[in-house]
Amino acid sequence: MNVTVLGRRVDSDSLVEGEYSFTREDFRTIAALIYEQSGIALADTKASLVYSRLAKRLRKLGLPAFSDYCALVASPEGAAERSAMLNSLTTNVTRFYREPHHFVHLRDEVLRPAIPFLKSGGRMRLWSAACSSGQEPYSMALTLLSVLPDAQRFDIKILATDIDSRILDQARDAVYPDDLVAPIPAAQRDRWMHRDPSDRYAWIMGEEVRSLVTFKELNLIGDWPVRGPFDAIFCRNVMIYFDDPTQERICARFAPLLAPDGRLYIGHSERVSAKVSSLVSDGLTVYRREEASRS
Repeated sequence: MNVTVLGRRVDSDSLVEGEYSFTREDFRTIAALIYEQSGIALADTKASLVYSRLAKRLRKLGLPAFSDYCALVASPEGAAERSAMLNSLTTNVTRFYREPHHFVHLRDEVLRPAIPFLKSGGRMRLWSAACSSGQEPYSMALTLLSVLPDAQRFDIKILATDIDSRILDQARDAVYPDDLVAPIPAAQRDRWMHRDPSDRYAWIMGEEVRSLVTFKELNLIGDWPVRGPFDAIFCRNVMIYFDDPTQERICARFAPLLAPDGRLYIGHSERVSAKVSSLVSDGLTVYRREEASRS
């Protein structure tokens, strides 16, 4: 039923008051598609967020209602828009050295002890599994360079993946304004970054840092074309968007990709299920693969 309030059309069946009708059926269609695509579980309380982010897509496409948008994204012809929808609804919250204790642990328990092994010809692989706009993998690289300034000489690689193709382009560009660079110690910033010649209020990550990191698009509930073993995997503040069975499956997939004594770093409100018995606590939201240490 539609009524007019102060000259504006209001659909009484709409979950959210606005320029478009957005019914519970529309929300459930979108939530089901997002879950199928990404494993992200959208609770009913997210209806306003979904509306506000996707209303922009309706305007761009010239669609009159969410029912038309749902028909598009559910159709075989809607593959490109399904990707755009997922990108619109993916939350990209990150910063350099977020949860600093993880980078202290990475430095002292993973990187520093491995230096003799690396200098004797060993390999090291690190993975940022939800890298967003790049601050996490670049923080990993800067932490590595703080203990091994010539890291580029050794067999060390950092894989950085995310489901959002647009945010990966930003990560590859590695351009950050002053306020985002603030958590980086000045000595590291001045050594490994330089001012953006086109914007005096922005910094660009230096080539020595960027050369350590490779960015790839990857869906955590899809295929993982990755090659371990990894000495450390960061997957932080993304599993909170998954339901419990999906979280458990992802952790169970991480475990065999870790090297013996490899570490998994997760978000402060996340936990690894006890069913993943090979992962044992090794600090605050840090888990270690419990097997014999490498020689």
